[in-house]
Amino acid sequence: MGTRSPSGLSSYWANGAAPKDGAEDEKDAEKNAAVAKSGRWERTSSKGKKWLVCGLLAVVIVVAVATAVPISLSKQKHAPVFAAATTQAGPTTTMSAPIGVPTGGSNGTDWRTAATGGDGSVVYAAEGSFIYNNTFGGFWNSIPFNDSAQAQSDVPPLNQRWDYSTDMISGVNLGGWLVLEPFISPALFEPFNSPTNDPTAANGAVDEWTLSLALGPNMSAVITEHYATFITEKDFAEIAAAGLNWVRIPVPYWIVEVLPGEPFLANVGWTYFLKAIEWARKYGLRVNLDLHAVPGSQNGYNHSSKLGTLNFLNGVMGIVNAQRTLNYIRTLTEFISQPQYSNVIPMFSILNEPLANVIGVDVLRNFYLEVYEMTRAITGVGEGEGPWIAFHDGFVAQSTPVSEGGWDGFLTGADRISIDSHPYLCFDAPNNDPLAFQASKPCSYWAPKVNTSSEQFGLSIAGEWSLAINDCGKWINNVGNGARFDGTYYAPGTTTLEFKAAGSCDVWNDWEDYTPAIKAGLQQVAEGHMDALQHWFFWTWKTGYSSTLGRVANPLWNYQLGLQQGYIPANPRLARNTCPSLLAAAGVSVSQNSAPPLSAWMTGGVGAGTIIPTDQLTSYGAWPPLSLGATPAANLPTFTATGAVITMAPAARPTSFPAGYSSSVNVGSGWADKADTGGWAVSVDGCAYPDAWSGVLATIPTAACTGSSLGRRMKRAVSPMITPPPSMKR
Repeated sequence: MGTRSPSGLSSYWANGAAPKDGAEDEKDAEKNAAVAKSGRWERTSSKGKKWLVCGLLAVVIVVAVATAVPISLSKQKHAPVFAAATTQAGPTTTMSAPIGVPTGGSNGTDWRTAATGGDGSVVYAAEGSFIYNNTFGGFWNSIPFNDSAQAQSDVPPLNQRWDYSTDMISGVNLGGWLVLEPFISPALFEPFNSPTNDPTAANGAVDEWTLSLALGPNMSAVITEHYATFITEKDFAEIAAAGLNWVRIPVPYWIVEVLPGEPFLANVGWTYFLKAIEWARKYGLRVNLDLHAVPGSQNGYNHSSKLGTLNFLNGVMGIVNAQRTLNYIRTLTEFISQPQYSNVIPMFSILNEPLANVIGVDVLRNFYLEVYEMTRAITGVGEGEGPWIAFHDGFVAQSTPVSEGGWDGFLTGADRISIDSHPYLCFDAPNNDPLAFQASKPCSYWAPKVNTSSEQFGLSIAGEWSLAINDCGKWINNVGNGARFDGTYYAPGTTTLEFKAAGSCDVWNDWEDYTPAIKAGLQQVAEGHMDALQHWFFWTWKTGYSSTLGRVANPLWNYQLGLQQGYIPANPRLARNTCPSLLAAAGVSVSQNSAPPLSAWMTGGVGAGTIIPTDQLTSYGAWPPLSLGATPAANLPTFTATGAVITMAPAARPTSFPAGYSSSVNVGSGWADKADTGGWAVSVDGCAYPDAWSGVLATIPTAACTGSSLGRRMKRAVSPMITPPPSMKR
C-alpha cells in the first residue's frame, strides 16, 4: 500500500516528443548549504524572544484599531491575474506593495518596530531575522489580529472576498509537520529501520504510531523539537514570496485529545497550529485546514495515524471511530468559525483520503451529509458564514455522476462544499515517457474532468499533487519498500517484485546532478499540473534530510528545494493557459471543454443551503448509517452524545502592539456558536468495546449493548457545560 495516495490512472501514453531544451537560471539554482546538511534552516529556538512591534508606523494610511474584526490598512483592489506566458525566472514586471507600506528601499525604517513591510524589508522572528523578498507586491502585517496583509498584490487581502471563479488557489501543503511521515522526515525514522529495502527486515518505526512507541521517554522532546524547527515563520514568508497564496495544513486528531492506549503526543501540535494561524495572518496566506489522521485510520496508510487496517466506518468499531471523528470536526469547526479566525481559515478539508472502495461510497455520503448538517448548524448558511467544507473524493474517478457511484450532483444546492481530488502520476505501472510528454498528461488526463466537476459539483480543488513522474525516492511506498520504476517494489505483504524496471532512480533522486534539460522539463511538468488543476496545493513544501542518503530526500516532492534549484517555476501565474502549448508540443490532441463561472449557490449566494435532490437527504440522511458494507449496524458498538465537549484554547492575548494601535484584542473563546450545547459522543457506561484499531478483526456482536438509560444513539443530546480547554505543553 503506497505511502501516498494512488492516482487511479489506468494507462499511459506510449510515446511522446522529446523534452525541450531550456537554460538553467543560475540565480535560482543556488544551493543552500545549511539545508543540504541539516534538512532545515539553521535556527535557534528562543522561547523568551518576543517581537518588538511597539514603534510608530512610518507612513500611516489609516490609523487602525486592532479589534476582534480586523481592519484594512489599504483598500487597493487586487490586480488582474497574469495572462499565459512561457516559464521565466519571476514575474514579467515587479509588482509593488500598496502605497505607505515600507520596503527595503525605504530610508529610516526601524524594522524591529515596523507594523508592515514589503519587498526587501527585514523581519525579526523568534528564529532570527531575515530579509523578506517578495517581488509580487505582497506585504506582511505584524499588527495582532489585523487581516489586511496580502500575499501578493494581485490576490485579495485576508479581509476582502476571495472570488473562486477568478482568484485561483496556488497553494502548498505543510506535509510532514504536524502529521509525521517517513518519506518527508526520514531522519526521525531512520534510527529504528533497516537502511535497505528488504521486505523481511525488522523495521521498528513505519508510521507515527510506531515511531512514538520507539522513541519511548524521548518521544515528547523529539517530536516537539520537530514541530518547532521543521516549519517556522520564515517558511510562511518564503511561501508568500514564491507567489503562492494558500497553505493546506494537515493536522491529526490528537491535537485535540487521545484516549488510553493511543501513543501519540497529545495537544502539543495545537500550539504550533496556532503559530501557523499567526504566521499565515501576518503574510496574507489563507489556510485550508486538513484533518489528515482520524481514529481507527480512514485508509490504512502510514499517514492516517497507523499503517495497516482501516477501522473508520469499517469493521466492528467503524461507527465509534466515525463518532469520535465528528467530535473533532465539530470542535475544530467551532474554533475556526470565530470571527477572529474565519478570514485566515476559510476552508476545512474534513477527512483526508478515505478509501471509498473499502468504506463504500454510500456510507461515505452518509458521513459527508452528517458533517455538512452539523457544520452549517454551527455556522449558518451563506458566504462568510463559516468555512468551505471540502470532501475528498475517496479516489472515485473525478467527474463521475452520483448515479454511477461518483460525486457530480451530490448535494446540489448545498452551501459552499468543494470536492477534493489528489491526482498523482507516479502510482501506476512505470514508464519512460519524455518529460515533455509527462508535462502534457495533467492537461489530457485531468483538465477536462476538472471543468466538468466544476460545472456539475462546484468548486473542485486538487488538495495534493507533486512533480513525481515516477515513484523514485526514499520510502515513497512505505518504509522497507522500493520503487516500481527501478523494479524494487514489493507487492504489499509479500516478497514478490511486482514490476519490471523501467530505469534507474538515481537520475531522479540525485537532485544535485540535475541537468538544465531536466530542470526545464520538470518546470513544464509543474506548469501542466498548475494549469490543468486550476485550484491546487502542491505536496509538499519541503522534505527533510536523510542521514542514510546524506542529503535532502525526495526532491520531486519538495517545492522549496525546487525553487532553490530551479526546477519549480518561480512564478506559478505564468503556468496559466499553458496546456494548449504543452499538448501541442507532445503531439497530443484532446477535446477540451470549458466550465462557466461557479453558480451563485456554489459560493454561498442565492439558493445556497437548499439541497435540490431531496431523495439524497433520504438515502444518505441516516446517522449512524444503517449498515457498514454488508454488516447491519444495529448491533455494532456506538458512543452516546452525553459527554462534556473539549474546546480548543486560543493563543495568549497579545500584549505588544505598534504605537498607535490599541492593545484591546478579543482572541475568542474557542467556541463560535454559543447555542451549540450538545454533548460529545463518549463511551456508554456498562458497555465493553473491542480495540478501536483492530475492529475489522473483532467478532460482530449478536446484540446491541444498551448501557445506561440515557440511550445509545442520541445524536446531540443536552450536555453539561463546555469544559475548560486541555492543558497545552509549550
